[in-house]
Amino acid sequence: MVAVSRFPDLDSLIDAAVARFRATIGAIHSDASGGVNGDGVARVVVTGGTAGIRFLEKVRDLDPGLDFTRVKVFFGDERNVPVDHPDSNEGQARAALLDHVTIPEANIYGYGLDGGDMSAAVEGYEAALADTAPEGFDLHLLGMGGEGHINSLFPHTAAVRETQRLVVAVTDSPKPPAERASLTLPAVGRAREVWLLVSGAEKAEAAGHVARGAAAEDWPAAGAEGTAETVLFVTDDAATFIPGS
Repeated sequence: MVAVSRFPDLDSLIDAAVARFRATIGAIHSDASGGVNGDGVARVVVTGGTAGIRFLEKVRDLDPGLDFTRVKVFFGDERNVPVDHPDSNEGQARAALLDHVTIPEANIYGYGLDGGDMSAAVEGYEAALADTAPEGFDLHLLGMGGEGHINSLFPHTAAVRETQRLVVAVTDSPKPPAERASLTLPAVGRAREVWLLVSGAEKAEAAGHVARGAAAEDWPAAGAEGTAETVLFVTDDAATFIPGS
């Protein structure tokens, strides 16, 4: 069941999400055995896109009040480009947040893509998840495209239909660049909480399908479910197709 939280604009949405993020991570840090992995370390999957990067920029203001040394950061997907390429999700996240806070480099889990063969990187990321997040994530942040894609899981593709693997290589993304690595719906489903950050009238139809629980094959974001809670943070202009709006 998706909980819908509506906001008049993106700024107010981001402010609310960041406030909740601070409380969520703070609760994990307050207990030596907190978090889904029971070690007091928060494991967070971040996302790119307009809302995702705005969120990270705002989270930067939480330092030093939030202990980033006890946060491990993963990426929902990555383009097959070096980190210093403008299209790199990791590069954008570093510019927005990670290069500005006291997070150890060892706590940042990038895919290590460089434009070459992706198979080793995908296998390596799955191994890293098994080693560093064996019980899953505390929070998976997601943006959403107008057609309902999340991470690099697009409608009617093999990647969105994957049921076994946690990480897949995508070679035919309809949105360039074509080559990407992505967490799958089974990986997203290992997060205790899933937050979708959605803004813009062009995403209203997809948001409506997410709220109604449509088939993930058609609307991938509808398949994103946390083990404890799934929250759709949505602006008013993106909420016009949500029942009761």
